[in-house]
Amino acid sequence: MTTADRGAAEPEHGTDPHSGDVASRLNWLRAGVLGANDGIVSVAALVVGVAAATTDTAAILIAGVAAVLAGAISMGLGEYVSVNSQRDTERALIAKEKWELEHMPEQELAELAELYRAKGLSSDTAERVARELTAHDALAAHLEVELHIAEDELTNPWHAAGASALSFTIGAVLPMLAILLPPPEWRIPLTFVAVVVALAITGWLSAWIGGSPRPRAILRVTIGGALALAVTYAIGALLGVSVA
Repeated sequence: MTTADRGAAEPEHGTDPHSGDVASRLNWLRAGVLGANDGIVSVAALVVGVAAATTDTAAILIAGVAAVLAGAISMGLGEYVSVNSQRDTERALIAKEKWELEHMPEQELAELAELYRAKGLSSDTAERVARELTAHDALAAHLEVELHIAEDELTNPWHAAGASALSFTIGAVLPMLAILLPPPEWRIPLTFVAVVVALAITGWLSAWIGGSPRPRAILRVTIGGALALAVTYAIGALLGVSVA
């Protein structure tokens, strides 16, 4: 195999796609990118709408800060509740598996062997593997093959909540700076440009993480973000004219 062939055969990320640790890190990275993307779009849409209605910097700042705080709290709380629910379910499944191993060891051994047969092993090999893994750590073997979880690797809801809130806040910083720092006449155009560039970057990152086509991902998020900004700008402009 040539160097070029080896490069083509390697995973795009240069890591073993079957590594649980790598998969976990990629999932965290994906969640961070999505959180930042939410922060960019939601905060930018709000401050652009307010800026279309008024040039009062204080009003824009108050609206932007409120959006950042509300969004970060909402993202963090939502992630905490979601991960806690998942963690409770996983704990219940682990408890059930422990009970079955204690009270139905032979049935559980047969079940484990059958799972390995379903993966393509011969009956003799599957039974031998099941017996050896059961002798080593029966619970870990069943959790891995049946439920695809590990007892000592359950997601921490506080970590998930903090990461989600932080990524949202980081994403929200860009539209806040873009709308507040320039002179009033440049605020909205520069915010549009900054947001589209930022969304193109997050779209590229999300595609890279997932191994999907990058142009399509970039186009999808930039068009969606641009539409959100256009709608809120139009609403803000109409409300500004009505109030005036």
